[in-house]
Amino acid sequence: MENKKILLLGGSGFVGTYIASRLSERGVRVTIPSRRRERGKALITLPGVEVVEADIHCPATLQSLVAGHDAVINLVGILHSRDVKFPYSADFGRAHVELPQKIVAACKAAGVRRLLHMSALKADPAGPSEYLASKGEGERAVLAAQGDLDVTVFRPSVIFGRGDSFLTMFARLLRLAPFFPLGYGQARFQPVWAGDVADAFVAALEDEKTFGQAYDLCGPNTYTLRELVEYTGSLCGHPARVLPLCEGLAYLQAGLLWLAPKPMMSPDNLRSLQVDSVCTGDCRVPPGWTPAALETVAPTYIAERVPRRRLDRYRFRAGR
Repeated sequence: MENKKILLLGGSGFVGTYIASRLSERGVRVTIPSRRRERGKALITLPGVEVVEADIHCPATLQSLVAGHDAVINLVGILHSRDVKFPYSADFGRAHVELPQKIVAACKAAGVRRLLHMSALKADPAGPSEYLASKGEGERAVLAAQGDLDVTVFRPSVIFGRGDSFLTMFARLLRLAPFFPLGYGQARFQPVWAGDVADAFVAALEDEKTFGQAYDLCGPNTYTLRELVEYTGSLCGHPARVLPLCEGLAYLQAGLLWLAPKPMMSPDNLRSLQVDSVCTGDCRVPPGWTPAALETVAPTYIAERVPRRRLDRYRFRAGR
């Protein structure tokens, strides 16, 4: 791999840990900036991975970080904002629009051409939610830099895997109550495994065919939100009765959860559910894209506390 030193922005997050691990296995040096270095303590043990304390939103700091690297990967994203403003709040704008613009400027100034960027499936500046609209604006800014830079954008559907805040959250809630109030249960997803997302990023680093491209990352199967909740319940040994909520009650529930110190849901999340997170006929996938099915991965971490299902975890690790 010619790219021997990678700047991984958002590397201490869920998907970032997968990418850092894969790059480390290939002997690549990885720099991961973080506001608090202790957040990346688990990553520091990986060979070649360095976690540095830095404010990546400062243009001068960002340019200094970019300099000396062969490529930049941007995974930074947020799901919630305490403010509400359309098309998006300052929080969403700072993370999803302004930061990609700063990264593009820093790459140009430092002479680093290769940039890979995490967007979201159905990201659109005219999207129904602040999340999708801001992601769409950031994606557009990155793709506009093609020519001056060699850019690749990835748009995943909802991402699952060990350490996620999706199926794991459902499992945690299902263990607490025999019923599950659910709004927008008909919303559809094609969940994609974090390991496959990481592999797509790593494989694209030096693949010139991916320059200037935007790829959709979806799993092989489509599920409704309700089906995903019910499947998680069966895995964790706590099947629960799903109570469908009308739109008004769904927004009331999301609004109350939004007030928590660490929100599990927000009204903006519900607005995102108005658009099915599934691949359509015009979707583009990376070369050689063969994603794992949800059913082959989810039991290896959701069902860990169910004795009769622990064997699934061992089989998965053994490749059977």
